[in-house]
Parts: sequence; structure tokens; C-alpha cells
Amino acid sequence: MEIRLHGRGGQGGVTCAKILAAVYARLGLNVQTFGDYASERSGAPVRAYTRVSEDPITNRNKVYHPDHLLVLDPTLLGKEVVAGLVAGGLLLVNSTDSPEALQQRFPGFRLAVVDATGIARKHKIGTRSVVIVNTTIAGAFVRAMGISLEVLERAYQELGFFSNFPAAKEAYDLVAISEPEGEPIPDGAGPAGGVPVEALTDHQISQPSNLQTGSWRTQMPEYVDHLAPCNAWCPAGNDVIGFVQAAIRKSVQDASHVLGRSTPLAATCGRVCPAPCMEGCNRAEYDGAVNIRGLERWIADQKPVAQSERAELEQPKRFAVLGGGPAGLAAAYELAREGHRVVIFEGEKKLGGVLRTGIPEYRLPRPVLDQEVQGILDLGVEVQSGKFLAAEDMPNLLREFDGLIVATGLQKLRSLSIPGNDLDGVQQGIHFLHRLNLEGGIRLRGHVVVLGGGNTAMDCARSALRCGAEKVTVAYRRTEKEMPAIREEIEEAHHEGIHFLYQRQPVALHGDGRVKSLVLAEVEMGEPDDSGRRRPIVTERTEAIACDAVLLALGQSADFDLLPEAWKLQEGRLYAGEKALPAFGAGDLATGDGTVTHAIGSGRRSAGLLLQAVLAEEEAAPGRPIQVFERPDRSKAVPITDIRLDHFARSPASKEASLPAEERIRTFEEVNRGLPDSMESHRCFSCGHCTECDTCLVYCPEGIVHRRGTGYEVDYAFCKGCGICVEECPRKAMEMVPTTCPSN
Repeated sequence: MEIRLHGRGGQGGVTCAKILAAVYARLGLNVQTFGDYASERSGAPVRAYTRVSEDPITNRNKVYHPDHLLVLDPTLLGKEVVAGLVAGGLLLVNSTDSPEALQQRFPGFRLAVVDATGIARKHKIGTRSVVIVNTTIAGAFVRAMGISLEVLERAYQELGFFSNFPAAKEAYDLVAISEPEGEPIPDGAGPAGGVPVEALTDHQISQPSNLQTGSWRTQMPEYVDHLAPCNAWCPAGNDVIGFVQAAIRKSVQDASHVLGRSTPLAATCGRVCPAPCMEGCNRAEYDGAVNIRGLERWIADQKPVAQSERAELEQPKRFAVLGGGPAGLAAAYELAREGHRVVIFEGEKKLGGVLRTGIPEYRLPRPVLDQEVQGILDLGVEVQSGKFLAAEDMPNLLREFDGLIVATGLQKLRSLSIPGNDLDGVQQGIHFLHRLNLEGGIRLRGHVVVLGGGNTAMDCARSALRCGAEKVTVAYRRTEKEMPAIREEIEEAHHEGIHFLYQRQPVALHGDGRVKSLVLAEVEMGEPDDSGRRRPIVTERTEAIACDAVLLALGQSADFDLLPEAWKLQEGRLYAGEKALPAFGAGDLATGDGTVTHAIGSGRRSAGLLLQAVLAEEEAAPGRPIQVFERPDRSKAVPITDIRLDHFARSPASKEASLPAEERIRTFEEVNRGLPDSMESHRCFSCGHCTECDTCLVYCPEGIVHRRGTGYEVDYAFCKGCGICVEECPRKAMEMVPTTCPSN
């Protein structure tokens, strides 16, 4: 019995022939197997042969009239490949077609079809550029030949292919087989005729080959954009790759324009954002994350990002935004850019919300905030400030406006329920920061204790030091590792001389009208709670520390008293009973995420959902379809394992300049002075996005990758699909895709 296999270099056709030989050898038969190839690269046609006999095999010729034929690549399937197959012989094809579809082209043969490429790709057999199908299609062959799957399993154990056996079993189960119909088409197959051989001295020149080797390939390279982890990790939805690469290759103005598509508050976020994008940065595992936050700030400081372009609508809608914090500002920005009229209702006298009332000036200078707020107002956004609305105002607003965004933040403060909590000198940290930021002139003395471990606690502690406190202590009930505050804020608090007491729980306050001491109980860490952090277990061991003031920074929650009794917030949308209203919650009120950048993303999303709801029965503005921001799926981001780190020199991250600790604790001047330039952008891997680095052009063995404008062009007439360009791409900006037909 003679078997012939047709495949392409890299698919494992010769190994497949050896697998078939091993199977028959286990059945006690004599076998012979060999390949027919020389120096062809990946993608070039390859043939392999297997003979099986009860007697010793002495025939050393190629197989011209096979009893059975395996075609590992459907793009090879043609009369030349099928030539010589005996009538009634098995024709097994790696294809997604049905046997019936192939029966019309190749009558007279027993046809079997299996999607070996799909199965092998599912089981991750091969590389990202070449799928190896040999061990998979062998499972289909033994099924078609009536051989027990256990025989193949034992052969794989002996050959070291056992990890591929599940794919072979799946092919065994899924192969579709049909019996012969009609008569085979005569093909006259046989050994090829010889050609005259010239003497070596007769060769004068090398004739160019006109062979279009593009017909050899099974896959083809394509330039693609994959999700970068920095983009996936940004809660505001900023195109991080876009603005960083624009800073490198274009101009500050272009980078600013990219930022302005998603946020009006880049200079603010460049100062106060916890930078989850930097946590996701692939470079973090190499030599330190790219300082994305510093670059965002640098760009926005050079060129404000808020865009002045707005759509022109014949009949714009009127929307009310309740709350002038980051979520409300982001929502107003989105709605105004879409051409609608927006009014922001803010209880304080100025817009900004927690940015103005809760974040100290040494972190966020007010001129920076004022400039970014003004960029939003320049779009025609109106403001009604200085009056806090109540639940009875909401129905009137809904009648006056086409829709509402409610972005009132976290208004309920968590307090202490311990003896002495009503003593003078004990106050909410948020109230302390509010008075400090809006009125100023607060002076503290002696020892100030701050209870809590979040960003508010850090702001209170560092501000208390600047307000004159001789000593500031932060007491937190968990460990430093579990503190939710921004890491840099904790580090800077340490540099400024603030003391930390970890695993301490307040149990009592003592004093004679005014607080004089705080009793703290030691805490042991138990099993993780719902937050994923270890649960604090309060012990009987206590200590009292003298203090002159206590600031509470124990957390906040949403206050729904603004909503009428019949209203409820459900999955971000407001309902009156069961009726959906043209009103959406945004920011911390809706999500409770607690960061500026999360609030911006939530405001963007709520604005899109509101427009979608209000304009559902109307035609949107021409050329400006309604877009609802969705957080990217982090699981689809390019992992570091797909980055060719050998293409990148190690380079430490650029650091921002800052005021020395001994100077800054006496003033509310901005501590972080930012990056001096945009050189940090050159450290970006540009994960999943082409930077025209020419690596594909240099490594292509055929020289058929060419520059075309600002990108590249592949001459597919000669591309063999070897995948070297894809393997060498430093940033996974290319991938191999199936070739549907030889002409592609």
C-alpha cells in the first residue's frame, strides 16, 4: 500500500508520513517513509511518502500511483496533486468544505474532509505564524482507514507527541467521509520526463525566475492594530498609544488633539490620576513602566486638550448635568461636542467638585483646573452654581430638559461609633479639606492623627503638616501593602516625615471637652473579605496616644436623597417605578470607583447612553454616529510575551522634578514639577501598533515588503507566507491570516 502526502514547508508533512508509518509498524507491518524536499522555505510545496507491506520493502522510488492521498493544504488541491491516485482510493483533505462539494471535482475517490487547521489552532499547535497540522490530520486518517484510535495513541506516546493527541482525537471524531461516486478522471500520472543537462561551462547567465511563489502559501501576513495594555487599563478610555506616538512622530498639538477626543481634563489627570495605564504597561516588567501620566501632563501643559469643535445641529437637545465634578464635566463635554445645549447645576460657587474641594493645591494648582474647566465652558456649556438641588427639583428638571445626567459623587461620610467621637478637635477629613481649599487660613498645632488609608487620608495628613502641625500620624487598620491610596502619595508622605501606624483600630477618644488622646487596638489580619483584602480582626491589646486633633478619612458612599422617593438608580439608569427615564447616573454615584479617571470614563459613557436613549427615534447628526464608551476587554490586550524585547534597549523611566521635602512642607506650592520634555515617549513599545520601524522590511527573505506612503505593502504575488515578518515584528503589529485561495 502506497500513501502520498502533499503539504507546505512548516506544516509537518514529512513528520506526518512518519506518524502513519509508526502506526502501521505497531500493527506488525513493514514500513518505509521519506520526504521529497530540498531547501524550500516555509510555505513551499513539500511531498512525503509512506509504503506499507507484509513483505520487506525494496522499492526506493517516489510514489506515483498512491492508494491513498493526504492533502494538508487545500490551496494545493488540483489535478496535479491528485494525479495517479487509484480509483476508489482515499483522498483526505484538510478543508472546511464538505466531501460532497469535493466529490464533484474529484469523482471516483473515497473522500474524507476535516478542518485540521482549525483544530490545531484551537489546541495551539505551532506558532503564531505557522499552524502545524500533521499530528491532527493523522487522527482523521486512522478513522478513515478503520484503525483503532488506541494504536495512534500508543504511537504518539512513543514518538513524544502525546500532548498533541487531544487534537488528533478531535479530528478522529469530526472527520466527514463519503464513498466513491463515478469514475476518476484520467490523469496520465507517472515519472516526469527528463530534460537535457547542459555542461557546466555552457552556463553563461542565470535566467530570472518568473515563478509567482505566492501560490505556495497557506497563510498571509497582514498589518493589524491590537489592543495595547495601556489603552485597555485606562478607565477614561484615553488612546494612550495614540497620544504617545503622536508626541514622537508628529507634534504636541497632534498629541493634544488625540487626548482631547476622550478627556477635557488631561492636565488634571496628569497630576492626580493613580495611573492604572502604567500598571498595565508591558514595559513595567522589563525596565519600568513608561511614565504615561507624566507625558499626559506635559502635553496638556504645553497645549490644552479641550477641543473647540462641536457639531452643528438644526434642533439641538437641552440636557441638564447635576454636579460639576469630573464625571459631570466629562459628560457635559461629550454632550456639547455633539452639538447639544448643556447646563451644569453645581451647589458650590465654582465647578470642579472634588477636584476643587477635596484635592489640595500642592497636588492640583487651581489655575490648571480653572483653565481646563474654561475649555469646557468655551463649548457653550452654561452653569448655574451656588445652590444645592433637592429631590423636589428633579421632576421639574426632567420636564424642562430633554435628559439628565446625575453626577453628585459620594456625599455620605463614614463616621466613628466609639466613645468620645463628639469631642472638639475630631472632624471629618473631607470637611477639613473643603474649608482649607475654599477658604484657606486654617492653622493646626501639636499632634494630628488621621484615621484611614485612602487618598483622602494622605491629602489630610500632608495638608495638616502644611497647616502647622508639629507631628502627623496616619493610623490604618490594615498593612501598608493593602492601603488603597496612590503609591506615590504614600511615598511622598513618608518623605515629608509623616508617621504611619499600621494594623491599628480606633476604639475610644478621651478628653475634657476637646480630644486629648486616642486609644488604638492592635489588629491581626484574617482571611480576605469581599474586597479581596485580608479582614482586620481587632484584638484586646490597646495603646493610648496623645493628640490634639483627629481627622476622619474612613470612606464615603453615595447619597440618594437627591432622588424622588419613586425614583431608583438601576444599572446606571434612573427609573420612576418601572418606567425608564431619560436620565443616567455618572461617576461615583453610579459606580463608586472613587478616582478622577474612572469618573471621566463614567461621564463619557453616561453621555453616550443618554444620547442613545433620547435620540433613539430620531436621526443622529450626519457623520457623527452616537458612540457609547465601553471599557476595553483587558484579556485581549497584547501580553509582554508577544513583545520582542531583544529589539529594545533597556532605559530607565524619566522622573519628574519635585520640590525638596524640607521646602514643600512649609508651602502649598505644587510638589511635582513634571517632566522636562517628551523624551519619555520614546520608551513606548507601541504594543500592537505599527511604528514603521522597518523590521518587517529588513527581515523579509524575499524582499517583497515595500514602503508605501506611511505604511508598508506586501507583494502577495511572491509572498510564500513564511511568517518571518510576523515573528520578527517587535510589537505584534502583524499577524498571519488564512489564505482563501492561491490568488490572494
